[in-house]
Amino acid sequence: MPPEPFFSGPGLDRADALRGAPEKIAQLAASDRARELVWRDGIPGIGADGRLEWQPAAGASLFLGLEDGAPRFSSLADPASQAFNVMPLLAQLDDAEAPLFAAAMSLTRWHQRHRYCANCGQLSEIVRGGWSRTCPQCAAEHFPRVDPVVIMLVEHEGTVLLGRQPHYPAERYSALAGFVEVGESIEAAVAREVAEEAGLEVRDVRYVASQPWPFPSSLMLGCFAQALDGDLVIDTTELEEARWFTREEVRGALAGDARPSFRPPPPTAIARTLLEHWLNA
Repeated sequence: MPPEPFFSGPGLDRADALRGAPEKIAQLAASDRARELVWRDGIPGIGADGRLEWQPAAGASLFLGLEDGAPRFSSLADPASQAFNVMPLLAQLDDAEAPLFAAAMSLTRWHQRHRYCANCGQLSEIVRGGWSRTCPQCAAEHFPRVDPVVIMLVEHEGTVLLGRQPHYPAERYSALAGFVEVGESIEAAVAREVAEEAGLEVRDVRYVASQPWPFPSSLMLGCFAQALDGDLVIDTTELEEARWFTREEVRGALAGDARPSFRPPPPTAIARTLLEHWLNA
């Protein structure tokens, strides 16, 4: 689906086969070609050319993978937790570098939050090059988690529903979204979230695309759905406002009109990709 959501794509070779061989990872870390990710202000360093910045490896704990055969590592940084704080910097990031950026952000955040065994409370140890942790007390193994989130454009009679949360920048509207709950399908999660936030019943839920979102570690599942009617009942504990927008309004906002009817989500968000796809459908 063009365009591909930001943070998506193959990224580097994650070299899963090497994760179970600590001696090989140690050899890679000691090689002249080994590089360690530079961190600044809670995110991987981004150069003037939009590429990620690297430095000689110095005992970094996390093996990110191989880039053209050269090993790439990261230290256990303390990543920024709020996307809005780093949005201006993300605008500078090269699209091809975004998947690695997302992986590094999510992996380091997981280690910061899951140092202790959830089974017995013992301090766990990093194994598999940083892609899991093992408890020395009860031998439980823990893996980085990914939280599925549905994000959807709801359509009705040629218009699309967008909402705004209180923490959004002024006049910013975006797609509705919510976490998938246990025992719930993507389709059921879309229907539940739309009903809860906007009071609408939907049908014809259709998956469009996904995006890893590293704040801290979500998988955004982009969907379209059709509303049975257009009568909104907004849950103000979730949304400050929601309204229907025409194609002309969306097209103008994405084109950067001097006086748009709303401010669209940034290009780094899958909500922007969904809107672009909706316009081109």
